[in-house]
Amino acid sequence: MEKIQGERAGQVSIELKENERIDDLQRNGYRIIQNRDKFCFGMDAVLLSGFAQVRPGERVIDLGTGTGIIPILLEAKYEGEHYTGLEIQDEMAEMAARSVRLNGLEEKIQIVRGDICKSRELFGLAVFDVVTCNPPYMNDAHGLKNPQLPKAIARHEVLCTLEDVVREGAGILKPGGRFFMVHRPHRLIEIISMLVKYKLEPKRMKMVHPFADKDANMVLIEAVRGGKSMIKVEPPLVVYRDIGVYTDEIYEVYGY
Repeated sequence: MEKIQGERAGQVSIELKENERIDDLQRNGYRIIQNRDKFCFGMDAVLLSGFAQVRPGERVIDLGTGTGIIPILLEAKYEGEHYTGLEIQDEMAEMAARSVRLNGLEEKIQIVRGDICKSRELFGLAVFDVVTCNPPYMNDAHGLKNPQLPKAIARHEVLCTLEDVVREGAGILKPGGRFFMVHRPHRLIEIISMLVKYKLEPKRMKMVHPFADKDANMVLIEAVRGGKSMIKVEPPLVVYRDIGVYTDEIYEVYGY
């Protein structure tokens, strides 16, 4: 193990395990622990944190939090009362909790080890103002060599389905609470149908394109529990203006 000393007020010394590293999040001096052999957060999680909105005093939960990136970024940007990250994989949950300690955020962020499919049992009904989720995108897990590997669990619907995420998210949201999710455009009809089924009315949608002349490869969606039927389709977000060069909007999201 390698011992890493915190560099800013509130940060503490943290033990790094084999193949782990610490990355700078470019927000409030916050850093995060990642393991290159398991699963590192991607742009989709960062874009979701930029799309989601938290009001002062609100309670937020991130379903399937992985490294804990979304609660940490949201805490850096907003004055929410408390942030929870739910993660089923022991190693990932433990690593995320160490990132919380690294940044001295134990009073603001809690990492809970648990199953998304049992969120209502774990937390109760109508307890959160905001739910965020960057769920597994692929609904065909057949043929995976090892479906229990962290990367497979993060990318494929091995342990939870889209319906599980929406059902449980709706259950733990307060009436009028907001549900934010990033997913793939090819499942958009299924996504909207599932949201409506569980009384989460889609209110905002933004397509994400790798380049201006390429098809969208991500979609960001906000839905409101018990909201009226009306959706705003926001201008698309383009990631790259040239190969290896982000657009200004992406730099803004990343905080550069």
